[in-house]
Amino acid sequence: MGFRLPGIVQAKKILRLSSFKASQSAMTATEVPKGYLAVYVGENEMKRFMIPVSYLNQSPFQDLLSQAEEEFGFHHPMGGLTIPCREDIFIDLISRLNEQ
Repeated sequence: MGFRLPGIVQAKKILRLSSFKASQSAMTATEVPKGYLAVYVGENEMKRFMIPVSYLNQSPFQDLLSQAEEEFGFHHPMGGLTIPCREDIFIDLISRLNEQ
């Protein structure tokens, strides 16, 4: 069993460029680039990530959406789509989706 670190490192670079703490966010919903979706991820301190809309069709991401629906229903406390998982798990998922 081996680890594929280059994919994770690349995903972290991509997400680092597109993420920032929700509490420090100056962006509004209208500033999300076309073809992307803003999601909030985290357990205690939420971070905002912009992900390609194409990820919504991927099975692993749909699992996260199901968890969000179970936990929040259609009321998301951050005002946007909130994903109830740890940030490191989300970054790992995004790295795997980037490899596909």
